[in-house]
Amino acid sequence: MGRIRNTIDLAKVSWRVLRHDRELLFIPILSFFTAVGVIVVLAIPTIALLDTSSTSAGEESTANPALAVIGIVAALSLSLVSVFFNGALVAGAHERLTGGDPTVRSALSRAVSRLPALVPWALLTATVGLILQALRERAGMLSRFVLGFVGAAWEVATFLVVPAIIIDDQGAIDGLKESAQLLKKTWGENLAARVGFGLLGMVAIIPAVIVVALAASLGGPILVLGVIVAVVWVATVIVVLTALNAIFQTALYLYATTGSSPAGFEDSNLGNSFDRR
Repeated sequence: MGRIRNTIDLAKVSWRVLRHDRELLFIPILSFFTAVGVIVVLAIPTIALLDTSSTSAGEESTANPALAVIGIVAALSLSLVSVFFNGALVAGAHERLTGGDPTVRSALSRAVSRLPALVPWALLTATVGLILQALRERAGMLSRFVLGFVGAAWEVATFLVVPAIIIDDQGAIDGLKESAQLLKKTWGENLAARVGFGLLGMVAIIPAVIVVALAASLGGPILVLGVIVAVVWVATVIVVLTALNAIFQTALYLYATTGSSPAGFEDSNLGNSFDRR
């Protein structure tokens, strides 16, 4: 519980940093709309293939390999969108934490310049995710538990890959090695960090749940309005938490590689995230 409380305190510090650069909140919004665009584009051939399959009624149904290909392309594309915009957020956070004044343009430009490393990393992490998912679908209960642990360990070990790529111009594999090296003795603390941000998100969406519950009891147009308000609130929470996580991620990397807290985190307990046993 102490580690999670430490993460929540660091999230508050991250919020103070974010207040100086609220324009960075547009980056998660751009990420969302880009992902929606990818889904819409890939939905067109998917619907066409489904329609084609439905016209062959009476024939023995078989899996369409083209649909599997589209699914893989979708996973790889969405991973690239996620990694690229995470890189942009890290770039903006790094600029602020080192005394600069970032803009959406400067953050995106830095991420674009690191595409030669971000693209391979996006493809690698998506491939690992697809493999783990395929294994889960064929595994028993105990095996799924083990695979879930493996997936969590992978996410923790790769937590600082994007900062390594963006800040220190490392390649995908070198960034992975650097992240694993920095976190190999602190995986518990950083897993607690993920849990801490997750708890913040759960607490933050409670007002949305209350609004929907109250609106449902009234029904009619009030219910529709309540759902709209709740959706907007949840979307806002996701955007803010995404930005806060990137700031925390960047600050953690800077502390791990330099040994000192970056600007804005001088009075924080950031060092507790890297206590060595």
